[in-house]
Amino acid sequence: MPGTLYLCATPIGNLEDITLRVLRILKEADLIAAEDTRNSRKLLTHFDIHTPLTSYHEHNKWDKGRELVQKLEEGLNIALITDAGMPAISDPGSELCDMALSAGIPVTVCPGASAAVSALALSGLPSGRFAFEGFLSTDKKTREKLLADLKEEERTMIFYEAPHRLVRTLEVLSDTFGEDRRAALCRELTKKHETLLRLPMGELLRHFRENEPKGECVLVVEGRNPKEAVQEAQQEWETLSVAEHVAFYVSGGMDRKEAMKQAAKDRGLSKREIYARLLEEERQE
Repeated sequence: MPGTLYLCATPIGNLEDITLRVLRILKEADLIAAEDTRNSRKLLTHFDIHTPLTSYHEHNKWDKGRELVQKLEEGLNIALITDAGMPAISDPGSELCDMALSAGIPVTVCPGASAAVSALALSGLPSGRFAFEGFLSTDKKTREKLLADLKEEERTMIFYEAPHRLVRTLEVLSDTFGEDRRAALCRELTKKHETLLRLPMGELLRHFRENEPKGECVLVVEGRNPKEAVQEAQQEWETLSVAEHVAFYVSGGMDRKEAMKQAAKDRGLSKREIYARLLEEERQE
């Protein structure tokens, strides 16, 4: 009978944020797989946990992953932890989870602290719908493509960033979303020097150009206001005559009646008003 893979959340700052269940699983597991055994050993020592520890990280995830799956198939219970927060979120734990599930091994989660969700709650920005983006790619083309996709995003967005790259990231996000876009920078979450800065994107950028960033950062960015998209679309349509507007939809396959209806919707007018303007434009030709 195979063992179970436990995805165990660890504190993101304050050690008191670990759960009683995680502490029990870490003590009862046959093996703990950790992103950085040096950091994890400090945590385990603090809570007097003596379970054997092995490394599992980005650079050994495939070979070590297969080894861990084999141990699970042999009946060992393994607890997976990351340096901070929830494993399998923006770290190689997702590959191990996939490998275990594909092999028919039971996987369960022991939830706890999460930097992304904690920052979202602390930011005060809309949280009903959000998109977790993690770390932006360091590859310029990949990053530009992602940001182009996000330009119209209406959900609140959450980014992770290291302090030495924060200013550059704020520059590209400010260019993408505009200097007035609301944002919140959360650093050192749950630690003694926890900091929250709620400022427009441009002001955040100016602040960190003048003040060296320190500590791991979570950046929460408000999504695009749907009204802005409507206003911009209306402004764009107003550069066309009503006849050109209707013709645009007809050329796309709509019949004239549906095209008039859509043009009316785009411009915030009634269908009767669109018809009247069409007649007026035809008389002026």
